[in-house]
Amino acid sequence: MSKLAINGGPKAVQIDPGDIFSWPIITEEDEEAALQVLRAGKMSQTDITQKFEEEFAQWHGMKYALGHNTGTAALHAAMFGCGVGVGDEIICQSMTYWASALPAFSLGATVVFAEIDPNTLTLDPEDVEHRITERTKAIVAVHYCGYPTDMDPIMEIAENHGVKVIEDVSHAHGGLYKGRLVGTIGHVGAMSLMSGKALPCGEGGILITNDRGIYEHAVALGHYGRTGRELTIPELKQFAGLPLGGYKYRMHQISSAVARVQLRHYRERMEEIQAAMNYFWDLLEDVPGIKAHRPPEDSNSTMGGWYAAHGLYVPEELEHLRIEKFCEAVRAEGASTSPGANLLLHLHPVLNEADVYGHGKPTRIANAQRDVRQPKGSLPATESMPERTYSIPWFKHYRPRVIEEHALAFRKVAENADEL
Repeated sequence: MSKLAINGGPKAVQIDPGDIFSWPIITEEDEEAALQVLRAGKMSQTDITQKFEEEFAQWHGMKYALGHNTGTAALHAAMFGCGVGVGDEIICQSMTYWASALPAFSLGATVVFAEIDPNTLTLDPEDVEHRITERTKAIVAVHYCGYPTDMDPIMEIAENHGVKVIEDVSHAHGGLYKGRLVGTIGHVGAMSLMSGKALPCGEGGILITNDRGIYEHAVALGHYGRTGRELTIPELKQFAGLPLGGYKYRMHQISSAVARVQLRHYRERMEEIQAAMNYFWDLLEDVPGIKAHRPPEDSNSTMGGWYAAHGLYVPEELEHLRIEKFCEAVRAEGASTSPGANLLLHLHPVLNEADVYGHGKPTRIANAQRDVRQPKGSLPATESMPERTYSIPWFKHYRPRVIEEHALAFRKVAENADEL
């Protein structure tokens, strides 16, 4: 096994992985739940969705949950619920899926990007603090690739400056930060439930909060059919019957029905994923050039369902071997990987040049009092990450022999990098 497969050696991965990567797990229970909705003709009603909301809130120990048709809608509603509006700023990281930040545009607000910690790939609290202005309304803490953001200092900063904290939990369902479920620490948590996520429903999203005001504003924004019976705040109740902003965000009830089944089995499935993924990294602890992207063992923090699993690359330990070549060699060994992660938002033309709504200037600064655009070089830690991150296999079952072979693929390339 010493000769790399890319150079004609034997592949590290020999065993058929079977269904170890298959996701989501759909059983007859899911199918029957979906069929019941179809047979009853309840696809566009809300009774099943409200049952899911109750169960989801209870699962998290929260007062309120509100289902949405997408995670993007849930994040939009969370921003609206936190009072984000014209001329306001939100702070978010740049290396994330666009839905963490772009809904601010439709609220007339803008985005200021903060640096990430290169070990966690989540917001660097020290960098967040000096980016707060009198215009800052909310901080979006993304538990990126499953790693919990360092929430204690983020919450302290938010309290000191009177801003809200939105947790984007789309990568981290069921994850823990110092023993607390992510999504329950900030003022509101929002997340996607699309079919590829760790907690899947087909297509959907949901937000959770203990703040009645945030909840009612989210209802008012996109759930017009529920406004008559759920709004109690006078300034909202007077507008019952129509959605503020003209959005229709209710969750499709086939998705709600499947989500209820998935939630019942999620803790058990999540724990097996955690066992498998931690075993993978345990096998690679002493390998040069690659580092685990996971919290320390004694931190009482976890990666939840480990969605979008990644590793950290240290090229200095491998004679500055380019990450593209490293990943190419690992793939030749039979394991899946690719360099980098999400696009860096602060460098994308949509965030710098696009005039989405016809303001006559880029939407990013249309309502801003200053030019908040951040050119190349403005976030050096973030900008280094495409060359220092790579995807890893996402194991859904704990099957040691299969996991060992995939770990061997990474070890073999790293330990024989001189061949490359």
